Amino acid sequence: MNIKKLEEILDDKVTSIENLGGGCISDTKKISVVSGQKFTVKLYSKDMGIKEANGLKELEISGAIRVPRVLFADKSMLVMEYIAQGNKAGFFFEVFGKQLAALHRHQSEFFGFYEDNFIGTNPQINLPQSSDWISFYFENRLLYQYKLAEKNGYVDNNFKNLFSKIEKRLHSILNGSQEAPSLIHGDLWGGNYIVGLNGEPVLIDPAVYYGHREAELAMTKLFGGFSELFYTSYDDTFPLLQGHEYRQGIYTLYHVLNHLNIFGQGYKPEAISLMKQYQ
Repeated sequence: MNIKKLEEILDDKVTSIENLGGGCISDTKKISVVSGQKFTVKLYSKDMGIKEANGLKELEISGAIRVPRVLFADKSMLVMEYIAQGNKAGFFFEVFGKQLAALHRHQSEFFGFYEDNFIGTNPQINLPQSSDWISFYFENRLLYQYKLAEKNGYVDNNFKNLFSKIEKRLHSILNGSQEAPSLIHGDLWGGNYIVGLNGEPVLIDPAVYYGHREAELAMTKLFGGFSELFYTSYDDTFPLLQGHEYRQGIYTLYHVLNHLNIFGQGYKPEAISLMKQYQ
């Protein structure tokens, strides 16, 4: 970390640096300065800083749910407000469901985003934007990950045949679920939100684009899901279309393929199982 550059950005002297952890994507630090203010700084090995900043800004524009305020971003560093964490109160998941539904009511004319970004460490292709969700989802989400899996050596004949059948059936699988493009976090699981000091939900680490909101809800269930109150509150605020349970697996498939391409063979059986659901 370039401390001199950071002090110029913050117009203050750094007094302490605390490691907040990270992983394969970034290294996160809590920075304290002379004035007593605290900031969160994320350092990247890839050109991700600006992409994540733009996603956070897009979420903030919606006014639906809290995100860290961006102070500075370049390709390798993101500087944000530091949000002290509190505890989940009894109302947390009810509020979270309502606020996510409000976020999804922030809509666009086209699916995608004005730039490509990242899903984990893999590129997420958002251009060209499209008014056709099914084609967008297949080409920019499923097919992109499939070709990456092919390149990584994970695709055998069985995998290839199953995916070919998904391509042929996708229109019938998603038929009747057409909606306007919703602003979605894009990678919403239990590790990508925090609880603010007042018990409010705060979204972090987005992979933002305008997509189908069913894809967002499917991702929330990939690692065990949230509280049932969350889903009830969401559906009371912005009811999901009939058949969303059936379509959940086809949206989960994108994230499982992405995990296969990041973490390896351990996710292949789950990808095969999901594809077999729609044969």
